[in-house]
Amino acid sequence: MLVALTKLGATTAFIGKVGQDEFGHYLKSTLNECGIDTSGITITNQVNTTVAFVHLDEQGDRSFSFYRNPGADMMLETNEIPYSMIEQSKVFHCGSISMTNEPAATSTIKALEFAKSIGLLISFDPNLRTALWEDLEHAKFMIQQGLFYANVLKISEEELIFLTGTSDPEKGSYEIDQNYGVSLILITLGAEGCFYRLGDRSGKIPGYRVNTIDTTGAGDAFLGGMLFQLLTRIDQLHELTNDELRSMILFANAVGALVTTKKGTIHAMPNLTEIN
Repeated sequence: MLVALTKLGATTAFIGKVGQDEFGHYLKSTLNECGIDTSGITITNQVNTTVAFVHLDEQGDRSFSFYRNPGADMMLETNEIPYSMIEQSKVFHCGSISMTNEPAATSTIKALEFAKSIGLLISFDPNLRTALWEDLEHAKFMIQQGLFYANVLKISEEELIFLTGTSDPEKGSYEIDQNYGVSLILITLGAEGCFYRLGDRSGKIPGYRVNTIDTTGAGDAFLGGMLFQLLTRIDQLHELTNDELRSMILFANAVGALVTTKKGTIHAMPNLTEIN
């Protein structure tokens, strides 16, 4: 998601923890090469970097398996959060993967609290990976904590069902809006595009039909495209017209679609010319 933003010209930074191993150094150097500030990454020799394997089926749809017992990302302490870095930002983004275990879960909430207290736009993507949770009821509870802070929420159809019990975007998004007060809800529908809710306004914006090879990172790319446009409109979220919203989501849909036409994620992120 940060790579998508960086490639479009935004200034970005990453907060997290990796192991003092080849995987950890590889991840940090990859972000550096992409132009992302990595000064918020802590390196530890106590535990190894979590390893995720992405499996693709014939349609290019992905699933995940993980080696994380424990993983360095789970061990991020509250005193390792660079609050001064958050203070310099306009948007703070997180997901629920850093909420699966302590101490990272508490650190994530502390960072969210701080970001909220200084008026940042908070973006949240539950990014549910069931294999990483020991208890799915706990997963739901922690994701709900994230929803209370979020101004912008990006969820998939599966996550909508998980959180609300309905696959109906209209009903599900209304429930989230009423229960958590999330300003902008974006439900990604794969090739079908995106359903949005902004207060009492809602609608569906069609996606782009492309030759899909690998769907990994499509949601992150979509959100990166959306946040890139919101960076200049942070104070006017509720003032966005239907035409402006449609234009922004079409742009984000294009970013998500283009990523699926190439293998991998980071190096598949498109530039502005390709998107336009």
